[in-house]
Amino acid sequence: MGSGVFTSSVFCDYSTSLGRSYDTVTNYVSGQEYTAKRMDEGLDPKKFTIRECVNSEEHPNTVPVILALDVTGSMGSACSETAAAIGKIVINLFNRFKDVEFCIMGIGDLAYDRAPIQMSQFESDVRIAEALDKVYMEHGGGGNSYESYTAAWYMGLYHTKLDCFDKQNRKGIIITMGDEPLNPYLPVEELNEETNGHAQGDVDTDKLYVDASKKFDIYHIAIDDKACMYRYYKGEIENTWAKLLGSNFKVSTINELSKTIEDCVAESIDKNHGSEANAQLLNENGEITW
Repeated sequence: MGSGVFTSSVFCDYSTSLGRSYDTVTNYVSGQEYTAKRMDEGLDPKKFTIRECVNSEEHPNTVPVILALDVTGSMGSACSETAAAIGKIVINLFNRFKDVEFCIMGIGDLAYDRAPIQMSQFESDVRIAEALDKVYMEHGGGGNSYESYTAAWYMGLYHTKLDCFDKQNRKGIIITMGDEPLNPYLPVEELNEETNGHAQGDVDTDKLYVDASKKFDIYHIAIDDKACMYRYYKGEIENTWAKLLGSNFKVSTINELSKTIEDCVAESIDKNHGSEANAQLLNENGEITW
């Protein structure tokens, strides 16, 4: 996994082959719909143990990015915008950081949903878009005022192998998106059932953050949109997410979502490499390159 390069022309061909329209100027696609009726076996965490992001001759300095979408009832607009903007996001990032590889996740509520964790391979070509197309938009969730956002941290910590971390002492990146407060824990029974896992108790969020942040820079984007629940939960969202993540907690409108995602990746890469390392990675345009 992780071979190839995401290009505008290939993504255009892929999109138009599915009857969608593609704007070659903005790299936006329209007409994408989430039509899956159940979780795809290729995204089912019961069907795999590890997702790998491995360096290669083509991509010698991989930058693994887990992009985790809240797929519960109120977040349809944000997921649709991510689908529409995925070409813009990936192409813009590849123009700056050529070894970025994306893993797409769908996150629901472990306590209520049938498919609360969905996770693709790490990819660097049009298979990123293919994985996004496979995400099951369950439109579930429950009455507990949060979703199982930190399942993305758990999967990143225990179910990924990253050459950047194991061989080059660099972190990966996790970006979750949602419109509700931070969940205080992951329920052990449901977590083990969904992952074929062996956790011994509920997974505390503060402890998981300490452990997962050694391997990943962790970001969360709260979606501020009238169709979402952000404004209803605004105070509690800020009291939970911002308290734990600090400046890695972002708020974004739907229209600014693609730029916010790009900014998180660029910010993490800059943070991972201090000024001395960056000086060796700048191209002639002053952008970081690998």
